[in-house]
Amino acid sequence: MKTIRLCFRIAMESFYRFNADDGWAIASHIALSTLMSMFPFLILVTAIAGFVGSKDLADEVARLIIAAWPQEVSGGIAEQMHDVLTTARGDILTVGAVFALYFSSSGIESLRIGLNRAYGLNDARPWWLLRLESIGYVLVGALGLLSLAFLIVLGPLLFRAALSYAQWLAPLKSHYDVGRFAVATFVLTVALLILHMWLPAGRRPIEDVWPGIVATLALWLACGFIFGRYLSDFSYTYVNYYAGLASAMTALVFLYFTAWIFIYGGELNAAIARQRDVIARTPNRVAKR
Repeated sequence: MKTIRLCFRIAMESFYRFNADDGWAIASHIALSTLMSMFPFLILVTAIAGFVGSKDLADEVARLIIAAWPQEVSGGIAEQMHDVLTTARGDILTVGAVFALYFSSSGIESLRIGLNRAYGLNDARPWWLLRLESIGYVLVGALGLLSLAFLIVLGPLLFRAALSYAQWLAPLKSHYDVGRFAVATFVLTVALLILHMWLPAGRRPIEDVWPGIVATLALWLACGFIFGRYLSDFSYTYVNYYAGLASAMTALVFLYFTAWIFIYGGELNAAIARQRDVIARTPNRVAKR
């Protein structure tokens, strides 16, 4: 019971600090920055994929990005992503990739602001160094997603080749979508680890960030399920309110929810760290008495 009360107190303290640190406003900034950065990022990915020699990989990256989204949210935005990836000219992509790289890094910068505020940090590094670091994250993310997309595209070919030697693998063919979701979950987990450990000012060991990451993934899963069920019953409200912008606004609202959960994960890690400091100092006070 004492442990439950402690967990509840830490969860509530995290929420109060989230509210005091303007978490709602920062979540709005992250959601809008992410939505605005998504298409430039896909343009960059398409340019890199075209340089490698297979633009189909960019389409696979787009599917991988929204694989963990509720179908009611990803349906409309996926069509727009596909249009961008299939109708853009190669020469425009090559020139636009430079600008896409810069605009994509704005999404990383918004995440940095949210985590610095959550952890109570002030990053004193110059702005241009931070921007270069964000551009580096974008490039690493693009190359990493392209590598995963290549493995996903190559996976069915390898699976069919394996079936000729091991027929007992045939029942696993129906679990391909589950495997895609598992890959998306793995990508999210690795991305959260990198963001929490290295994106804000300073460095944090994995034991200081994993509680917030687990909470973030669990809340994202619950949010996706609840928001998906809501849209399946009341999607007409967005159509009535926003008409042709309904799909974009649905994605923006979903990104807003995921953004405040992301910030709350940082606040939770900070609250746990403060509680550890209190526990560490308590024996010293008792000994002095």
